[in-house]
This record gives sequence, structure tokens and C-alpha cells, in this order.
Amino acid sequence: MSRTLLVLAVLVLTAGFALLNWSAFATPTPLYLGFTTVEAPLGLIMLGLVAVLSVVFVVWAISLQATLLMEQRRLNKDLQAQRALADTAEASRFTELRSFIAAETLRLAQSHEQTRSALVQRMEQLEDRQRLAFEQNANAIAATLGELEDRLERGLPGGSVALAERSRF
Repeated sequence: MSRTLLVLAVLVLTAGFALLNWSAFATPTPLYLGFTTVEAPLGLIMLGLVAVLSVVFVVWAISLQATLLMEQRRLNKDLQAQRALADTAEASRFTELRSFIAAETLRLAQSHEQTRSALVQRMEQLEDRQRLAFEQNANAIAATLGELEDRLERGLPGGSVALAERSRF
């Protein structure tokens, strides 16, 4: 933008200079063209040359700007295509991650259930062993008490009455 304003300012100053010195610009001067001499206004020729160069410069700038705009549009289209591709890939990764998490959760649930059932089974086995050990201990104690009662009854007159009286002291 500032470059355009600078070029416009130079063109305006050149046009103002040409208007202020129009009589000098329009005065015919002998000009040597290499093979012949011609009388023409040198100022107008130079002013025309500046105008032609200005037009060429403007056309070049416009074509450069148009080329850059077309390149930018092409790059934007490529960027949009890459962005859509990246979004698709990201969605695919999210779907894959979701299915992996679901499968892992299911595997953990199954593992938890297997561990729980193994633990329950082990606890039942331990409970059965404990019950068996308790019954065996109870039977052993009952047998020992029966044997002691039997010994006491054989060794003492009056049997269990005497045992009862002894247990009070």
C-alpha cells in the first residue's frame, strides 16, 4: 500500500513538473537518432517514455498480484484438503482409541470377574477346610472329654455325681 502511494506521488510530482515547465517540454529540439537527425520536443518524448514505463510497471504489478492471488488460492485449497485429511485421520484415531478402550475395559472386566470367581472359590475351599478342621477339633475334644469321663467313672465310686461335685471346687 505504501509503495503504491509512493509511486502515485512520484507520478503526480512528475505531472506537476511537466505542467509547470510545459513550454520547455514542448519546445522542439534537434535529436540525433544514430542515422538521422530529427526535430522533436525532447520533453514530450521523455514524458511519453515515463508514461509508457509507468503503464508497463502497473501491468507488471497487476500480473504479479494476480499470480500471487492465484497461488494463494491454490495453496488455500491444498491447505483445506490437508486439513480435511488430518481431521479424517484424527477422527479415525479417535475411533480406534475408543474401540481399544472398549476392548481393554471388557478384558479388564473379564479378568476381574475371573479373579473374583477364583477368589470366591478359594474362600469356599478355605471355609470348607476350616469347617472340617473345626469339626475334627470338636470331635477330638469330645473324644478326649469322653475318655476323661470314662476314666473318671471307672476310677471313682459314684461316677458322674462325684465328678460334678469335684468340678464345683
